[in-house]
Amino acid sequence: MEDFTKEELKEAIRAIVSTIGKCEKVLPKLKEGTSQHTLLIRRIKAFRIAVALMEKELGKFG
Repeated sequence: MEDFTKEELKEAIRAIVSTIGKCEKVLPKLKEGTSQHTLLIRRIKAFRIAVALMEKELGKFG
């Protein structure tokens, strides 16, 4: 895996958290059970996992 700087990880987290917020604003507008709704729920979950992994990586910096 490529090494990233602490600053790069922090900026990536900020960008993804912003995207999660935008997705969460759109989610109520989508009808439950539609493919768009399901895709957005899965996308939000994937973004949250990515943030958790990046935060774990940041913890290695001490």
